[in-house]
Amino acid sequence: MDKERFIEELKKINIDINEDQLNKLEIYYNELIEYNKNVNLTRIVDKNEVYLKHFYDSLTLIKAIDLNNNLTLCDVGTGAGFPGMVLAILFPTLSITLVDALQKRINFLDLVINKLGLTNVKTVHARIEDYAKENREKYDIVTCRAVANLRVLLEISIPLVKVNGFFVPMKGLIDTELEDATNMIKKLDCTIVTTVYFKLPIENSDRTLIKIKKNKKTNSKYPRRYDVIKKDK
Repeated sequence: MDKERFIEELKKINIDINEDQLNKLEIYYNELIEYNKNVNLTRIVDKNEVYLKHFYDSLTLIKAIDLNNNLTLCDVGTGAGFPGMVLAILFPTLSITLVDALQKRINFLDLVINKLGLTNVKTVHARIEDYAKENREKYDIVTCRAVANLRVLLEISIPLVKVNGFFVPMKGLIDTELEDATNMIKKLDCTIVTTVYFKLPIENSDRTLIKIKKNKKTNSKYPRRYDVIKKDK
């Protein structure tokens, strides 16, 4: 996806990107590629693919939830900053926390934040299940593009969400995972508000956004230890 197509596709999802934001994404891309030479951040390094599979894909979150307000957002297992860093660049009214367990990734994210002069985003070096225990009911929105199973993601993420806030995981095809996670959604006092299915432009790969509303405070026993979560059904 070249820049012209990137701008065109963003307009289709009601995002008007300005020149400053485009410049910031360009710097972000260059820093990503340079840092990636020494630290494994992404297997995707081709510029057009980064703009499609990382930058554009991160912004599709807007298909499920309005991001144009003064909201707090936590990106669980952010990796190289997707979707959180991209959201911070395009939606300056959001207050974003990027959480990751690997210090090398946090170092990269801090470098990008400083380079771009972003003031609406911060990093936290922590395992998400530990961070969730100390930051319960803190965020309006929690999201992730993590590869963990949805059932696992629910337990480590929902405690972070404010009552009446939303957890919006970004996934590929999810029907089997969704079925597996139904019981955990009930246990955590949540409701699926909407499920958005769509295809990524150009390559037509499947994407799913699940907007999950938190109805009550999460029981203090959640999240459990990660090894317990993975074994439990």
